[in-house]
Amino acid sequence: MGGFEGHLYPGLSLFLYGLYHARLVFRALICNSPIQYLPRCPWSKGRWARLQQIYYVGLVKILSACILVAQELHSIPGQFVFISKIYHQRNFLYRKQWQHLTLYMTFFLSGCVDVVSQNLLPQRCAALEQSAQVLGMFLLLPLMVSHIQDSEGVELQSHILLIQVIFLLTLVVIAECWAPNVLQLWVMKAFLYMILGSWLMQIGFMLYKPISGHKWMDDDKNDIIFVTTFFCWHVAFIAILMTWIYGFSFWWYCYVC
Repeated sequence: MGGFEGHLYPGLSLFLYGLYHARLVFRALICNSPIQYLPRCPWSKGRWARLQQIYYVGLVKILSACILVAQELHSIPGQFVFISKIYHQRNFLYRKQWQHLTLYMTFFLSGCVDVVSQNLLPQRCAALEQSAQVLGMFLLLPLMVSHIQDSEGVELQSHILLIQVIFLLTLVVIAECWAPNVLQLWVMKAFLYMILGSWLMQIGFMLYKPISGHKWMDDDKNDIIFVTTFFCWHVAFIAILMTWIYGFSFWWYCYVC
């Protein structure tokens, strides 16, 4: 996730994924139905009815992972190799890029598991989908911890806050394996995914394209303190957005549908 685009595209994907989960959980709450097995009504009984019954979330995950991998490979200058051997020395190259690709592969794997479970198996296996999601979080957390080893100042502070969200999200998805239909866990998961995505996009703007036009200074304590302040504003904004989504969902499913 190097560069502006490397933060913007993954952040946008995670934010939209959180929006999807927020819609899912509020619909289940309003319609009084299981979260993972919501009733689905086809548009018609003709040839297109089967398309309405297909779950597209896994396919979107796979497509997003492929786009992120292509963007990462395109941003690498020169030949993309794992180890260079110069004068009988072994040097690992592009360590952060390999971290990013490893992360994107977990998203790709999670999408494949969703497609198989939701569309190909005779009976959906939600536990398998959740296990793939937990695996992705287990890989994301140590990768992000090692990602900040050579960071400092604003970059370090912003990524520490990002790791905090990832850690909480990891706990939530682990708890969800034992309590898959607890609404509170799904609300927290949607909330944390949206914070993770929005903050990742904010990091891209702070480090590479500051909106004010002035670069954030690593040696300025005010800049480092305001990183945490902006993060708190993101949390408050997502909380307000979740409230708005619930209100809109209540109006839609109670008075429109």
